[in-house]
Amino acid sequence: MFHYILVVCTGNICRSPVAAAMLARALPGRKVESAGLGALVGQGVEPNARALAECDGLEVVGHRARQLTPEMISGADIVLVMSDGQRQAVGDLVPEALGKTLLLGHWLEESQGRQIPDPYRKSRQTFEHVHQLLHQAVDSWATRL
Repeated sequence: MFHYILVVCTGNICRSPVAAAMLARALPGRKVESAGLGALVGQGVEPNARALAECDGLEVVGHRARQLTPEMISGADIVLVMSDGQRQAVGDLVPEALGKTLLLGHWLEESQGRQIPDPYRKSRQTFEHVHQLLHQAVDSWATRL
């Protein structure tokens, strides 16, 4: 059983905090946290991402971005990342964690692409697309975790 799930993206203000909130709601009783490889430490969820999350009834207002550490990776039962590059970066930090580091979009249709793009500084439409991908990915993981 995966008790501690760590969700990772780049800045920890768009994708990972929203995905973590979705997973926490889908998997009550589990510890779900997020962090960033290049975190904008201390910043809240980006306004577009926050608005979409709040429309879904997710609580993200208290989130503050934090930098990913080797200790977080080592302590997690599974690490979910947005891209192959992020998976490799986690593996560079903690090589033995590569086997438990998987794409959040792992279960998405191949035709959709399994990497979830970074919407930071892009259009509202891009944020909406990414939010839908996060939903689909989280729903797929929730049935498997």
